[in-house]
Amino acid sequence: MTNEPPLHPASAEEIAESLSYALRYDGRKRVHQADEAMARITAERLVRHLERCGYVLMRKPETTAPSTTPHHRR
Repeated sequence: MTNEPPLHPASAEEIAESLSYALRYDGRKRVHQADEAMARITAERLVRHLERCGYVLMRKPETTAPSTTPHHRR
C-alpha cells in the first residue's frame, strides 16, 4: 500500500488549462510558434472531444507547501 492521497476527477477547466499550457510551453521553455489564443481554443476542443468519448482524467489533490518557519523545529 502506498501513502498516496486518493485521486479525484479533474474538471474540464483544469484539463483545458493543462492542455493549453502544454501547447504553449515545452517544459519551462516558451514555444513561440503556438499562439496563446490558438492554444486555448485547441485545448477546449480537445476537452470537449475527450468528454464526448467518455474519458475521465484523474488528478491528485492539491498539496500544501512545506512550512519554512522555524516554529515547528525543536
